Amino acid sequence: MPATELHLQDRLTRLSLAPELGASLVNWEVKATGQALLRHSDLAALESGTPRRLACYPLAPWSNRIGEGGFARPEGWQALAPNTGHDPYPIHGSAWQQAWQVEHHSEQRARLTLDSAVPFAYRATLDVHLHEGCLNLDLHITHLDESANWYGLGLHPYFPRYPDTKLYASARKVWLAEDGRLPSYQAEVPEQWRFNAMGRLPETVVDHAFSGWPGECVIEQPSAGYRLACSANGAEHFLLYCPQGQGFFCFEPVSHPINAHHLPGRPGLRLLHRGEAMNLGFRMQYRAL
Repeated sequence: MPATELHLQDRLTRLSLAPELGASLVNWEVKATGQALLRHSDLAALESGTPRRLACYPLAPWSNRIGEGGFARPEGWQALAPNTGHDPYPIHGSAWQQAWQVEHHSEQRARLTLDSAVPFAYRATLDVHLHEGCLNLDLHITHLDESANWYGLGLHPYFPRYPDTKLYASARKVWLAEDGRLPSYQAEVPEQWRFNAMGRLPETVVDHAFSGWPGECVIEQPSAGYRLACSANGAEHFLLYCPQGQGFFCFEPVSHPINAHHLPGRPGLRLLHRGEAMNLGFRMQYRAL
């Protein structure tokens, strides 16, 4: 059986969500034309039971990969095991692999919540709001364990990719890795990955974290007839994933780079004590061209 879907709509767009599949967004599309604004999810994608086949999911209490089997916290080592069958590292936290609850649902709003005990106790809330073609996502997390722990947040949207897809997203640096390792140092952004002006996505594979992002992004889809003007808060980094031969790409607003738990100064992470919280928000405003 496919997951239960929630439906939201405003004057211009409609949205479906699957709370039990990691609070995933399923489809966001233009009401007048059916144009997909996030990667289209068909019935097979929904029945797969994994957020990785859907349109977007929240990342908590960290984003991307963590090395060394865990990380140090003030009161000792936090052990982590790989959480997928294809990656040697624990990836994207634990919220995406759990069923969330529906706390509120109306025509234009939904609030989904998760009380998690893995890998430590936290409460996550995802507020979803549609208004005049603007999709607002607000992710909030509160630490519930007695022992303090390190937190990071992110969102993992998949966008349609066409031959003329263009991106604007300025960044100061890109995180790079030594051979076979997780990223460990920052470098100047090479020309083909530089989106300080609107430009087409590169033909080669990109799978990197970028830092010094002011939080503004524009995704333009000329052949599909629209653009998304995006803004984030609580995210000074983004991950860009452009696989070859696929009809999608990922632009992920995140609070921290890959493996930040083992980088000097733990950039973008926050140490939360019991009852303390952090937030990340992302807005995507649809405009017809």
